[in-house]
Amino acid sequence: MLVNISDIKIKKRVRQDLGDLEPLKDSLRTYGLMNPITLNSKYELIAGERRLQSAKALGWTKINANIVDNVDAVKQLEMEIEENNLRKEFTDDELLDGYHRLERLRNPSIFMRIWNAIVAFFKRIAESVASLFKKK
Repeated sequence: MLVNISDIKIKKRVRQDLGDLEPLKDSLRTYGLMNPITLNSKYELIAGERRLQSAKALGWTKINANIVDNVDAVKQLEMEIEENNLRKEFTDDELLDGYHRLERLRNPSIFMRIWNAIVAFFKRIAESVASLFKKK
């Protein structure tokens, strides 16, 4: 799917050092984008920041992306780590940070579990109220 680059949101990433983008920019100029970036349904970047930043630097306004639906934060972080670890190795600090974040997402504190339950409760109420108004 072709996506406007300006619509893509970049949240906190594991990778802090994108490395030298010149070879990737050369590849994009020569061959185009061979592997689409990956976004969630909110157009938040999951995988492909180096490709995205290279495309931006080349002046591209659109980029090919795979959109994945129904992917929770744990799966998104797993996808980011897997995709990036196979491309350019993380620094030790980046990898350690990524695994710490993954561990926190997999095993949230009691406060986060309570907060998530409260948010889910009010979301269900809002959806119920909205459905009542739609019926009228």
